[in-house]
Parts: sequence; C-alpha cells; structure tokens
Amino acid sequence: MPASTASFSSAFDPVYGRSSHRIADTRRRLEALARLLDSAVRVPGTDIRIGLDAALNLVPGIGTLTAKGLAGYLIWEARGLGAPPGLLLRMIGNVGVDLLISVIPVVGWFGDVFYRANQRNIALLHAHLDALERETTQTATEQQ
Repeated sequence: MPASTASFSSAFDPVYGRSSHRIADTRRRLEALARLLDSAVRVPGTDIRIGLDAALNLVPGIGTLTAKGLAGYLIWEARGLGAPPGLLLRMIGNVGVDLLISVIPVVGWFGDVFYRANQRNIALLHAHLDALERETTQTATEQQ
C-alpha cells in the first residue's frame, strides 16, 4: 500500500473506523447525490441544469422538507467523515440560504436552479478532505 494511502487511512481508522477506500466510496456517493439534487438533467436547448431539489420544491411543504432532508443527510455524512464544526456550520448555512430561497413561491423554483447548495457543500467537503490528505501525506513523508 502506498505511504500516502496508508497514512490517510490511519488518520481516519482509529476515530471513524473508515479506510481510505471507504472514504473514497462515500465521497463518490455524496457527489452523486449532490448532482442528483442540484443538476441531474439539462433543460433541452439550454445549458441550464436542474435537479431533484427544484422538482421537489414544486410540491409545497413536503417536497421542500424532503429536499432539505436529503441536504441534511449530506451534512450528516460530512460529519461522519470528520468535517470540523466550522465547516459543518458553513454547510448548514448553505442549506439555510437554499431553504429561504425555496419557500418563496415561484421565485424559489427559479432560485433552486441557480443556487446549488448541495454542490457547494460537496465542494467544501472535498476541499477539506483533500487538504487533510495532503497534510497527512506531508506528515508521513517528514517522519520517514
């Protein structure tokens, strides 16, 4: 096993019980869910993409709660991957802004097309995990 994979894996195993392989699988799964929620389908004849979040918000109340519940799941998984409280608060803030946009009838439907909270959150999570992997790899290299 390469040193970078072993050191990244060991940074997570004692606390979260996850190997680097399981972390990579979780990252891919969360990225796919964010894409499904925010940009799964291209509107024909345009470069505009919409997702399940916008479609669910067409159903007042329950649709919005379902969409935000799925967004909450992304945050829950980020917590499980070791995201620090500050990052989790930023992610919650993105979902909060999305919720505020979503509750406005008609305007909210269009807002969901352009404010992609889930993809913003996945980008934040990827940046955090990539930085952690670089830090862990650098520490392992320095110890050798």
